[in-house]
Amino acid sequence: MKEVEEYTKKIDNQEVNLQSPLIWAYVGDAVYELYIRNYLATTTKLKPHKLHIESIKYVKAKAQAQILQELHPMLTNDEQEIVRRARNTKNHHLPKNAEVSEYMYSTAFEGLIGYLYLTKQEERLEEILKLSIQNAKKSE
Repeated sequence: MKEVEEYTKKIDNQEVNLQSPLIWAYVGDAVYELYIRNYLATTTKLKPHKLHIESIKYVKAKAQAQILQELHPMLTNDEQEIVRRARNTKNHHLPKNAEVSEYMYSTAFEGLIGYLYLTKQEERLEEILKLSIQNAKKSE
């Protein structure tokens, strides 16, 4: 039981700041995907396959890059710095269904989501997630 507690311990903000922005993006990808799945599951009556197809519209790199561009003016200076760090982090993974620039901005978006989650900024995270859905819907 003690080992589980160690693995699930909360890290403090200083530790989060020392992590690679790719770690933030890794976590942010999962947080955003879960948020979108929950949103679609509770606001539609789609079957699982259709839910998956619909969720792709929100989570693909192009959509995330567009969402970030819409959100950017609303971000604080600190959040813009997080986005910059995540966007500029060297990632040796080449996207197969997106332009490199879209992939960089989607990584930055996921980095912001992950950073807010890891630093326990729940209210701001919720605000940005809600705005992201609104912006994604506008783009359809």
